Amino acid sequence: MRRSDRFETEPVAAPPWEARRRRANELRGRWPHAAEMLRLYAALLDVHEPAARAARADRPAPDGLAEYVATRVMPAIVAATVAAGPPALARAVRDDLGPAAAAVAAWLDSAPQPPVEEYLARAASAPVLESLGAVAALPRPRRERGCPRCGGAPQLSYLAESGETLLTAPRQLLCCRCGSAWVHDRLTCPSCGERSSAKRPIFSDEKRLPALSVDACETCRRYLITVDGRQDGAAVPIVDELVALPLDLYARDRGFAKIAPNLMGT
Repeated sequence: MRRSDRFETEPVAAPPWEARRRRANELRGRWPHAAEMLRLYAALLDVHEPAARAARADRPAPDGLAEYVATRVMPAIVAATVAAGPPALARAVRDDLGPAAAAVAAWLDSAPQPPVEEYLARAASAPVLESLGAVAALPRPRRERGCPRCGGAPQLSYLAESGETLLTAPRQLLCCRCGSAWVHDRLTCPSCGERSSAKRPIFSDEKRLPALSVDACETCRRYLITVDGRQDGAAVPIVDELVALPLDLYARDRGFAKIAPNLMGT
């Protein structure tokens, strides 16, 4: 791996829960196609915020993390999903839930599992991992091109103002598992390392979704959504990516698969 491809993360501040909540509610009113997902996401934030505070205080041990998440966070995630989720998902989490600790352990190990179990495990573990990631080592080894903290795959990339007139904004990747961000070379595919611009098409809808685009790779046939904060200074990447469904469908129709779907499975 070249030194320029990736840099280590720095400790991050506590997650901006209110900014995420505010952005979810704002986008929900603007984008009907994403309203259902954003309504559920806003409900999950009401669970995530206290769960993150509790995890920072409790500091669960790595070997007890799955059980901690399953017992301390999962019941509230189930309740929020039943109350605010789409009817089919609400029924599934109420009636067909398997062993919670096993589902969380599978998510932490990147093991395949049914979509409902993965959604619950991911939703329940996210605030715990995000909170602990700022103060303690997470119980996952690194993997090639994965998150430096937990080895998770990148869910999205984003660009923010560099703060310097003559400097190009760095590209940052956001981990699908622990929410950490790291700087990644803009010329390199995050999935396979392809560097040829001819093999890395970009798809966008500048009129309707000017701050969102698809960064795809013809070598590995993978893609992720990029959120450009230079186009929309109010963007909150983890929330705005939920609005990108039309771009997701466009990319999939052309044979590309997302590196890591978001929490809602898109």
